[in-house]
Amino acid sequence: MIQIKNSGLTASLILLVSLTLPVSAAIKQTKVDFEDKFRQLDEVLPTPNVYRNAAGEPGTQYWQQQADYDIKVRLDEDKRRIEASQTITYTNNSPYTLRYLWVQLDQNIFRSDSMAEMTSTFESSQETNLGGIDKPARLSLNQLRRQQFMQDNELGYDISRLEATNGQELKFTLVGTNLRIDLPQPLEAGEQMSFAIDFAFNMVEEDAMGARNGYEHFPDDAREGGNDIFLLAQWFPRMVSYSDYEAWHNKEFLGRGEFALEFGDYSVEINVPADHIVSSTGVLYNPDEVLTNTQRKRLEESETADRPVFVVTPEEALENEKAGTSERKTWHFKAENVRDFAWASSRKFIWDAKGYQQGGSVQPLVMAMSFYPKEGGELWEKYSTESVIHTMEVYSRFSFDYPYPTAQSVNGPVGGMEYPMITFNGPRTELQDDGSRTYSLAEKRFLIGVVIHEIGHIYFPMIVNSDERQWTWMDEGLNSFLDGVAGREWDPNIPWGVEARHIIDYMKSQQQVPIMTQSDSVLRLGPNAYTKPAAALNILREVILGRDLFDFAFKEYARRWMFKRPTPSDFFRTMEEASGVDLDWFWRGWFYSTDHVDISVDRVYELQLDTKDPDIDWERRRQEQADKPVSYHVRRNEQEGRKTWVELNPDVTDFHDENDRFTVTNKQRNEYQSFLDKLEPWERRVFERAVEEDKNYYVLDFSNKGGLVMPILLQLTYADGTTEDMYIAAEIWRRNAKQVSKLVVTDKQVVSVAVDPNWETADVDTANNYYPRKIIRSRIEAYKYKRDLDHVSRDVMQDAKAELKTDEENND
Repeated sequence: MIQIKNSGLTASLILLVSLTLPVSAAIKQTKVDFEDKFRQLDEVLPTPNVYRNAAGEPGTQYWQQQADYDIKVRLDEDKRRIEASQTITYTNNSPYTLRYLWVQLDQNIFRSDSMAEMTSTFESSQETNLGGIDKPARLSLNQLRRQQFMQDNELGYDISRLEATNGQELKFTLVGTNLRIDLPQPLEAGEQMSFAIDFAFNMVEEDAMGARNGYEHFPDDAREGGNDIFLLAQWFPRMVSYSDYEAWHNKEFLGRGEFALEFGDYSVEINVPADHIVSSTGVLYNPDEVLTNTQRKRLEESETADRPVFVVTPEEALENEKAGTSERKTWHFKAENVRDFAWASSRKFIWDAKGYQQGGSVQPLVMAMSFYPKEGGELWEKYSTESVIHTMEVYSRFSFDYPYPTAQSVNGPVGGMEYPMITFNGPRTELQDDGSRTYSLAEKRFLIGVVIHEIGHIYFPMIVNSDERQWTWMDEGLNSFLDGVAGREWDPNIPWGVEARHIIDYMKSQQQVPIMTQSDSVLRLGPNAYTKPAAALNILREVILGRDLFDFAFKEYARRWMFKRPTPSDFFRTMEEASGVDLDWFWRGWFYSTDHVDISVDRVYELQLDTKDPDIDWERRRQEQADKPVSYHVRRNEQEGRKTWVELNPDVTDFHDENDRFTVTNKQRNEYQSFLDKLEPWERRVFERAVEEDKNYYVLDFSNKGGLVMPILLQLTYADGTTEDMYIAAEIWRRNAKQVSKLVVTDKQVVSVAVDPNWETADVDTANNYYPRKIIRSRIEAYKYKRDLDHVSRDVMQDAKAELKTDEENND
């Protein structure tokens, strides 16, 4: 097979000649029906400046703020309450004077009067007036549970002190999930200030609230009252980001859009019951005070182990579950150059660890660790920590060496969530009747997949610090693309990651908005922020750029924006500048529009070169005439036995009765020679060569029915059974984005043509991808229909049954 990937390459067997006519207009005009799908994004992207240049890299005067934290926090296990005191040191690295500061209070989202709660809408699968019978709205038990929890608990921050470190009280204004501090004197460029906040809040039950943090209760544990796993995230007042392109990022937290944060250094002292094990962002600075000699020795052994080593064994964790203690310990963690801080605590935790030496012995050792209860079981013991290491191996190849000393996976009620050096992941084993635990293939895939995804987030956006509140796709989409790469490298027999075919239903749906939509306004976050961007990047890598160009450009983006804050324009410009390929058409179509891919091959014309030689061409015409069907008048006359006049009068004949109209005479041969004599020497050489080679010429008509311009991946099947692949760049649509034609010249006879035969471009309608058309295979499903109400139409009942089936599948 021959696959043409770039316009600079030529194929020895295929000659491509564009039949599209030039259009003088460059953009859509009033006088012609023309839409320029290749119009540059210059007027859409922000103007390059000293902070972000035209190449998509940080400018010569790029800056970002720094926020350092010193926190002392106490976990009240019985009350499930956090009490803390923190000092924030804020450095104004911007060139601007600040007269106030903004702090985000994410726990306030759980208040009953929060904007998120007050503007939440009721979603019900209500069927109204079903056959004349009113059906009540449906309220799930989970919805009721959430409402009851909010009624029974006082949620949100309780701030008891806010003052400068010199003791001066600071005036502040609470604005939903944000707090504005009015400074007693302006904070000039380059200056630094510190202030203290004392705060407390009641933790939410994660299962009840569906939160990214909270506690999970295990009432059946041996300890009286049971045990909890505590996951602490979005738990302390954090500085709102201040950037060159938006100033204060103080948009209200509504729950869906995640976080825009500043980098800084952390010192956090965590006071918990003495039998708890703590997992946290950062490095443990007082292991002698909180770990036994045996645990410290195991941790040291794990640094060079071939497989994860238990620091806290399952048997030890089970003993911890049986009885609590009134004693307490303080775990002290420090973290440098991180944008957030999270931790988890429980007496239920089993702890295993394994050292990962990346990039050779010169690079610092990374400790991959997992924390999980007995409910995690053998599933976590086998796969969690190994998945952490596998993720770093793959992601570092696409970006940079993992820069932190630890990478952790913690089992808890959150399905999957990420923070610097620590992730929360949900899958578990199932308890059997005989007391043993097992897990399904789905749970195994879920665990490996979610660990890869969440550890991958430590790269994007915990290090490449994009604004999750504004552009969810910049971390979720990029990470979903990479977790698919890592998943397929774990086990190609498991259906990992996003491929083009996975986004087809969403691409043709009426519920989509452009990828470049702020996260709180997206109608369907999953396909918009995760699946569609990941599919787009897969197509960009595998179809448009090729792996070498894509991987080089993607790694350059990651390198440029490591520990910095990129925007979409920085990503778009870097990918284009580093690959050397104009991709404005791609970003415009995939990220700024709701067009979809639907390229149809409408017609194929088979042409034959007219040689002008009557001894050749006239014989061809005789054959073409013979291939045409006989007139049905003549055929029926023959069937009736009706004789023609010529047959009835054989004695009256002439030259034309003995020779057909394609018989060549000297007149035609003389005309042919005269034609050759009039050609210039070079014209005659070209013409005679074409006659001698006698190639096959085909004109293929394509139409773009979906609006999204894409390369045409063409597969030709020849009469001898062989196939040949042809890559036609998307630029074929540059002068006419609706219809184009291509001339294909081959040595062989083409019998069929296919567009995107391997489903690589997310084409939503494969029925029009073939010429001649193929019979579309489907299934007939037999079912027994039961009419419950005679006056209810069959269609309505079928809709109700379909809805019930969907609900059951979702519950599964």
